[in-house]
Amino acid sequence: MANEIPDRAQVVIVGGGIAGCSIAYHLTKLGRTDVVLLERKALTGGTTWHAAGLVTQLRNTPALIDIARYGLDLYSTLESETGHPTGFRQTGSVSVARTQGRMDELKRVISLGRAYDIDIELISPGEALELWPLMSVEGVVGAVHIPRDAQTVPGDTALAMAKGATDRGASIFENTKVTAIHQRDGAVTGVSTDRGDIACEVIVNCGGMWAREIGLMCGVNVPLQAAEHMYMVTNPIHGIDEELPTLRDPDGHIYFRRAMEETGALLIGGFEPVAKPWGMNGIPEDYSFGELEPDWDHFKLFWDNAVERVPAMEAAQIDRLFVSAESFTPDNRFLMGEAPELRNFYVAAGLNSTGIGAAAGVGKVMAEWIAEGRPTADLWEVDIRRFQRFQNNARYLYDRTVETVGNVYGMHWPHLEPATARDARRSPLHDRLAARGACFGVAGGWERPNWYAPEGVEPRYEHSYGRQNWFPYSAEEHHAVREAVGLFDQTGFAKAVLQGRDAESVLQQICANDVAVPDGGVVYTAMLNERGGIEGDLTVTRDAEDRYFIVTSVGSATRDFGWIRRNIPRDAHAFLTDVTSAYAVLGVMGPRSRELLSHLTDRDLSNEAFPFMTSREVAIGYSTLRATRITYVGELGWELYIPSEFATGVYGAIVEQGMEFGLRHAGSHAMGSLRCEKAYRSWGDDITDQDTPLEAGLGFAVALDKGCDFMGREALLRQQEEGLKKRFVVFTIDDPEPLLLGHEPIYREGVLVGRTTSGAFGHTLGRSVGMGYVEHPDGVNTEFIRSGAYEIEIATERFQATASLRPPYDPRSERVRS
Repeated sequence: MANEIPDRAQVVIVGGGIAGCSIAYHLTKLGRTDVVLLERKALTGGTTWHAAGLVTQLRNTPALIDIARYGLDLYSTLESETGHPTGFRQTGSVSVARTQGRMDELKRVISLGRAYDIDIELISPGEALELWPLMSVEGVVGAVHIPRDAQTVPGDTALAMAKGATDRGASIFENTKVTAIHQRDGAVTGVSTDRGDIACEVIVNCGGMWAREIGLMCGVNVPLQAAEHMYMVTNPIHGIDEELPTLRDPDGHIYFRRAMEETGALLIGGFEPVAKPWGMNGIPEDYSFGELEPDWDHFKLFWDNAVERVPAMEAAQIDRLFVSAESFTPDNRFLMGEAPELRNFYVAAGLNSTGIGAAAGVGKVMAEWIAEGRPTADLWEVDIRRFQRFQNNARYLYDRTVETVGNVYGMHWPHLEPATARDARRSPLHDRLAARGACFGVAGGWERPNWYAPEGVEPRYEHSYGRQNWFPYSAEEHHAVREAVGLFDQTGFAKAVLQGRDAESVLQQICANDVAVPDGGVVYTAMLNERGGIEGDLTVTRDAEDRYFIVTSVGSATRDFGWIRRNIPRDAHAFLTDVTSAYAVLGVMGPRSRELLSHLTDRDLSNEAFPFMTSREVAIGYSTLRATRITYVGELGWELYIPSEFATGVYGAIVEQGMEFGLRHAGSHAMGSLRCEKAYRSWGDDITDQDTPLEAGLGFAVALDKGCDFMGREALLRQQEEGLKKRFVVFTIDDPEPLLLGHEPIYREGVLVGRTTSGAFGHTLGRSVGMGYVEHPDGVNTEFIRSGAYEIEIATERFQATASLRPPYDPRSERVRS
């Protein structure tokens, strides 16, 4: 370790756990050697030292699988590269299922894993017993074996990466606490420590359970909360050998591995359904390699389930119980990337008890992100910009962490909603919708109806991987929108106003489409990065010569509004104001929507007077509101932007009049099935910053010839010349029974060519609809798409699929423009 801290560095990493060591290691591999890592106490003394050291490839999403796979590859060679021992052993892993629901989940993950060339196999309880002879398979319905999974000694592995970093020129300082973070003009300029100041260009917050506190030093929200986490080591048990695979019993909330430091002993840990947040009043200053007081009553769940699975433990008993702390995020996914509040301030924290297996991949992609100034892979699901400011509220974090610890091994059901930290944000119509039988989900903190239960039915989920209990009710909502009129509460839309004399010129630079439209014109547009990737998609409505009204999805609010603000030139007269809370939004959608609304307003709603993609002020009831003719369901319809205080009156008028026209309340599940039939893309699922509009089939959202340059234009022109290597394709499953959910492998002529990005059952079509990208290194054109025979793999079974570049429902959009 270095002795005297420098007064300047290119990159300062705050936090010396395995994530910080990995980022230092990977930055130096990229040639960025002017790196300083600062650790408040000793390396690995926060969370890393007491981690279990499990290295697995089995994850639920493509991005997390990519991160996990890289860790396995790196750790297998790290000791030979650095000369520092890591304790890495490739023993494999076995995961058992006690329920059919768990088996359904594992089968879906198996299919995804095979698409990434992971050696993974479905095995019987008897085969699992052969791999783990001390296990009882009573109650086990099936299992998964991953032969190449591994175990490693966490502290040693982190120190090996630290050594690799210092060997290439990085400097590491222990017992050095960061006391302040400096900034100027919205970007970092350096840090203060208890040993002096360091000027720098980039800061990386790898503070683990301290990361939230570090963020607050400079106005950055890092929503995570520490919680107690425990594991125990048994006395020696006969039959525990060095090659024993890791055993996971997620339905029992527990895992087992050989205790590498103890001959013949087992290490048992778990993730309890009701957790104990810790450190709400601050983490003690002297906390390093810290242990907490054991709560034996709290541990009893693990012990009982462990003895049930491995009966020999009862006689062996416990040698010692470790209780320490680690941090968890509100959605159990990592916090990574550049903070939206402060340029060049990066975060890599909140690894949710998967930090050892993930840290290598996290370090790699974060180093690339820092070096390139942008992510080099689709990392939206772990991007810190997915959160909003209120989610860093201490009470919110405490309440949600009680639940999220258990979610590590909980069932990852389709459409699973969190139970804690709810009712943070409510539409003015919430109580009225609840009285109509709404079953609410949550998005960006907003309570929104997912589906409506008919009279006599309780509005709650009964989860499965098949047709869930709400399926027929959502189907009725879907049909009502296609045949009559549906009413959606879309209040959670993120809304902003950009105004100023330079508003048009600023948006022309940021947006790929042409926003120089007359007042009342609505433009759907992509916002692109320099590579032509889609940073966001939104609608822009021109209010006046110097004013635009901007709408995007609730989950993209922080990202999209941050992107706009960062790309407003400093000398431009243009100002963005978030007005989300000022308006409730009702979607009135369906072939009878014009009839219904015409009975409520004297505004001419005919196609000639009020064409598609226009916005007008209208009067309904006692309110004057904005009506925008647009749709996300593929039917004639309007979004009504209502001043919040008038929302209940307008809603009441629509519902009362709507009875005459077959009006039905509809939720987000129906919107999802409707938009999939129409092949409408969802940002974060179907389109990301790694996809261009040309690849995504969104060329209509780009105006290459609008008379001014815009971000990403040159990249699109190059791609036009070079041709496409992937194309966005819509699939329908020929068999009406299986359900597409997204992340299913796509095969063309038996060869893997892509994965679905989203999917739903198309009730109008009577079969599942999925969307995804088909890729081929020699290029993908229309003939390539149309000439192949396709299959989509769902839970290890392949189904024939029909591919198309056009929506299966109303491909000419005649109904939308009627």
